[in-house]
Amino acid sequence: MSGMGNKQVVLVVDDEPANFDVIEILLFKEGYELHHKDNGADAIASLAEINPDIILLDVMMPDMDGIEVCQHLKSNRQWQHIPVIIVTALSDKEDLARCLDAGADDFISKPINSIELRARVRSMLRIKSQYDHIQATIMLREEMMQTIVHDLRNPLIGLVLGCDSLKSLDLPDRAQKRVNQIGKTIEQMRSLVDDILTIGRIEANKLILNRTKFDITELAKSAIADFETLATSNQIQLLGEFTTEPAYISGDMHLIRRVLDNLIDNAIKFSLPQSSIILRIKCLPKNPDRQDLIKIEVIDCGIGISAEQKQVIFEKYEVGNIVMGISQIGLGLSFCKMMIESHHGAISVTNNQPKGSIFTILLDREP
Repeated sequence: MSGMGNKQVVLVVDDEPANFDVIEILLFKEGYELHHKDNGADAIASLAEINPDIILLDVMMPDMDGIEVCQHLKSNRQWQHIPVIIVTALSDKEDLARCLDAGADDFISKPINSIELRARVRSMLRIKSQYDHIQATIMLREEMMQTIVHDLRNPLIGLVLGCDSLKSLDLPDRAQKRVNQIGKTIEQMRSLVDDILTIGRIEANKLILNRTKFDITELAKSAIADFETLATSNQIQLLGEFTTEPAYISGDMHLIRRVLDNLIDNAIKFSLPQSSIILRIKCLPKNPDRQDLIKIEVIDCGIGISAEQKQVIFEKYEVGNIVMGISQIGLGLSFCKMMIESHHGAISVTNNQPKGSIFTILLDREP
């Protein structure tokens, strides 16, 4: 949001102080808070402190020209929303196209016309204030969502207690089965609520990983054992392929286990009867250029993922096609992506031949 006293903040980047003076005179009556930097590197370094609403950027500067500064700004998620007006003596259409390709939002030619400058700055500031307003609304919605989800925990705890007390009664087999089914559904809801709260914590930079060093193969074996019944009831074979030596990683064991659970659960959902799912873990060959990596793969022979789905499958709240009567709620995979990235790892999906999907996770190996 804007600087002191809610004035809108304009950052002018130009290596000629005289050019700044001209802009200062032209914008003097507009009531902006003006800042000047005479080179690109200083301008970039000062962004957090100045927090500009708009940047007027000269193209011709030594060391780092306006195009490079613009590319740097627009490739950084923290700053890419700030409108950039390129100030240029170049009127060649190719040069202007280069500025726009670098991510500039508008440009103004030298010598600067005062009416044009004021109008262009106002126009870009309008866009910036719309952006700020939308961001504030999104933040409010996220906070409300987190509060609602948090409040869902209490009724769920009540359901768990009720279910447990029913289990302790001497019920006929059929009723006992139903109670067990209800218990499982409540567990699924609890873990979904936990996923949403964890995603919220990550987005608010409030997630604290409870890191320990553990053997990922042991964790994978226990995940397979827990899914054995579900897989068998769907006529699917769940197989593990592991390294002979332990594969140690440093991370939050509980959260990594949730990632494996999500991937296995998905693979079972989208597999056909009489097929198999492989959970494979291997240590990648030593390489002097990088830390040793551990590769985790969940391989299924299911219905596969279309090229369009691959683009969005890890995005939050992305709902996939309804396939085989199952709707894909995109929280599971966006949860996986956020968890793996918070462990500085990577997750991706490729096609399994002749059909199916392979989800691959790469994590740093601990010696």
